[in-house]
Amino acid sequence: MINMAGKVAIVTGGASGMGQIAARRLAKQGARVAIFDVNDQALKDTAAESDNITAFHCDISRLQDVEEKIAEVANSLGPIELLVHAAALMPGHSLIDHTHEDMERLFRINYFGTTYVVKTVLPDMVARGGGRIIVFGSIAGIALVPKMGAYCATKAAVNAYIEVLQNEIRNTGVRVHLVCPPAVNTPLVDQTLSTDTPGSIIEAKKNGRLGDPEQMIDAIEKGVRKDRDIIYPKEARLLYLWRALLPQLWWKVVMKFEK
Repeated sequence: MINMAGKVAIVTGGASGMGQIAARRLAKQGARVAIFDVNDQALKDTAAESDNITAFHCDISRLQDVEEKIAEVANSLGPIELLVHAAALMPGHSLIDHTHEDMERLFRINYFGTTYVVKTVLPDMVARGGGRIIVFGSIAGIALVPKMGAYCATKAAVNAYIEVLQNEIRNTGVRVHLVCPPAVNTPLVDQTLSTDTPGSIIEAKKNGRLGDPEQMIDAIEKGVRKDRDIIYPKEARLLYLWRALLPQLWWKVVMKFEK
């Protein structure tokens, strides 16, 4: 990714999936890594893998918890040089069936959780004139699919928030990257498969077409090294162009999987 030896990084969602892979790689290169998650056993197991990983139970949907845990990281490990924000939920529900309470919870975690962690680490980075933030948005915020309307909406909000932020703080010395991955074979997709799953994801899982998480992190690291504002790993750029240029064909194809 970047040289983080001896520096402090926070990885949200760091006890599973792509967040865990990022945390392991950062720890291996000598970074002091704080992982945030709500799965206590997974936090414990991941932290046990390396002396460079410290676990923090943190509910990113609660601003007070976020502020307290980030302050604890800074006090115990040092100034935060890197934030990798990967934590999210991805349930699948038709919009007519998705309850208001569940949609509000999804926004508190996926969108407001993003704003909470970013806005908490950002002022100190700006004051020091340096730092890096990598936020996982999603191609799902652009290339929309049925049965994931609320999730797509949260990720569209994250995508917009980060793109605006990139340009507002471009001259501060802090670099912000937006990552828009396609569907990846991680526990996040398993959440979708355990609910009302879009047919396209069921088909991708069945045929082994979901993205490989290690390869996805490889592509993200490459994008960061090239200093790209928005990183579309693997087939994500193709999906972006397809949805943008041929929206009717896009919907015709994705809806075929629902029959």
